[in-house]
Amino acid sequence: MGFDVNGKTVLVTGANRGIGRVIVGEALARGAKKVYAAIREPGGGHSLVSEFGDRLVPLLVDLQDESSIRNAAEQAADVELVINNAGILKTASALDPEAISALQFELDVNVFGLIRMAQAFAPVLKNNGGGALVQLNSVASLKSFADFATYSASKAASYSITQGLRDSLAGQNTQVVSVHPGPIATDMADDAGLGAIAEPPILVAQSIFEALAHDDFHAWPGTMARQVGQAYRPFAEAVIESAMEETPA
Repeated sequence: MGFDVNGKTVLVTGANRGIGRVIVGEALARGAKKVYAAIREPGGGHSLVSEFGDRLVPLLVDLQDESSIRNAAEQAADVELVINNAGILKTASALDPEAISALQFELDVNVFGLIRMAQAFAPVLKNNGGGALVQLNSVASLKSFADFATYSASKAASYSITQGLRDSLAGQNTQVVSVHPGPIATDMADDAGLGAIAEPPILVAQSIFEALAHDDFHAWPGTMARQVGQAYRPFAEAVIESAMEETPA
């Protein structure tokens, strides 16, 4: 059936910069009634309110802090669409001396953070008719890159959790979207040395709302993402998106 953001109440994590800030703007441009801008820094939403006006409500959320997420779920009890955009990247190969600590940090934010958000907001979405949950994953969910091995592992785990959420939340009529961008022009991409091949964040925002409207589970923003998505599509349709019995080995 699909989800139309027009007239809806939205929450976006990591909303104060990069992809998150662009998603906020795109949601409002498409007619969102209200957007909760979930950010880690107290008082960090002033510039967002100045830019977007009174339909923007700053909200304190730290994906590593379960209590902040629970408090946000209580404050944003009217939310109908949760877009979990926030995430972190450490440049570490599997042989890096800091690989284990990097992976622990990335798992805590990119994977456990998603679980914390889903557990807190699934009941809210259910109470508001089902709504939708969007998770920002990556092409690195499917293809590991040696210099970003720990990040790739965390995003592969995040993608696996997102698949589980799709099935778990179907019964409460909550649509789930897994977004898999390639390199996108953000501070994170610059810090990782990917600025030369990065593409505009608006591609991610547009792909999210298009996937929601068309009831698509996967979204592939950007040139690299589209290439990966085209190659992956037969497997995704036959296995990931099909109704298979739960019989893991």
